[in-house]
Amino acid sequence: MIKLHDKYFKPFISAKDIETAVDKLVAEIANDFGDEIPVFVGILNGSFMFASDFVKKYPKPCEVTFIKLASYEGVKSSEDIQRLIGLTQDLTGRTVIILEDIIDTGKTLEEVHRIFKNEKVNTLKIATLFYKPEAYKKDFKLHYIGMEIPNKFIVGYGLDYDNLGRDLPEVYQIKETQHMTNLVLFGPPGAGKGTQANFLKEKYNLVHISTGDVFRYNIKNETALGTLAKSYIDKGALVPDQVTIDMLNAEVEKNADASGFLFDGFPRTTAQAKALDELMDTKDSQINAMIALEVEDEVLVQRLLERGKTSGRADDADEGVIRNRLKVYYDETAIVADYYTAQNKFIAVDGVGSIEEITERLSTVIDKL
Repeated sequence: MIKLHDKYFKPFISAKDIETAVDKLVAEIANDFGDEIPVFVGILNGSFMFASDFVKKYPKPCEVTFIKLASYEGVKSSEDIQRLIGLTQDLTGRTVIILEDIIDTGKTLEEVHRIFKNEKVNTLKIATLFYKPEAYKKDFKLHYIGMEIPNKFIVGYGLDYDNLGRDLPEVYQIKETQHMTNLVLFGPPGAGKGTQANFLKEKYNLVHISTGDVFRYNIKNETALGTLAKSYIDKGALVPDQVTIDMLNAEVEKNADASGFLFDGFPRTTAQAKALDELMDTKDSQINAMIALEVEDEVLVQRLLERGKTSGRADDADEGVIRNRLKVYYDETAIVADYYTAQNKFIAVDGVGSIEEITERLSTVIDKL
């Protein structure tokens, strides 16, 4: 993570991946133009590093020049394109290839086309190292693209944020930090996760996401994901992790302005934990802690048997079934604790006592976060 002025940026594209994209563009253009001598035109300021690396790698004779345009103020592309330095050579009848560092809205590209229309060039081609398809609003053809990227602000490799960051050899993406507290509430069957989740979500203004509730909602409402999940369940197969994470993503998207999330019943495997980390990273957020309610087996068995008298759940009424559920938990699910322990995010809380006592213990932990 780096800080430029008042904003933070996270690693996005490595120097090696940038070099691969430049090599790709060089190979494509050299193959298309053979022994013809093109004029490469870099768009300053951003393309100076890209243009330099490109022409150094270009295997045939070529010419290179620059024009300077300005269209960014801070992190937003402005509507006003200023031509600050123009061309100093006659390009009539020449093949011109624009070397752009990045194309997003296309406003700069529009000005480029206007400039070179007046220059009466024979051929005009556009090559850009980075391209944001989600942001592009123009109809001009892009002939060569190094790589497509999401519509998020980036710095490095010639790109800046208020004049800082151009010198970085890698590319960084802005971290639009969500000021969230995201928790995973963990524990074996009967530990009291659901009960405590109801108190915690109110106290800390968190959105409670229970995997069971999410599944039931999607299946009942016959959403695309619910129908897909049901097709696996009906066959007695496990629902793939990606289907589950897609459901959770939909819930997170519904509550984009939330103060944070309390995940209950997920993740159940290390693979799911990694998928959840990736999901939260796309929201420029993270899981702050896994809080595990720890309760001895005999207490759990008695709790579940007692719950079975009123819950109507068959798996709460049979001691043998209950003990098997606990075994499955320890064999398959408890290993997720190791994943969060490795990140220093695992916190164990005594889950025995009154509901109020346990809530107070959990609150003490969360307050420190």
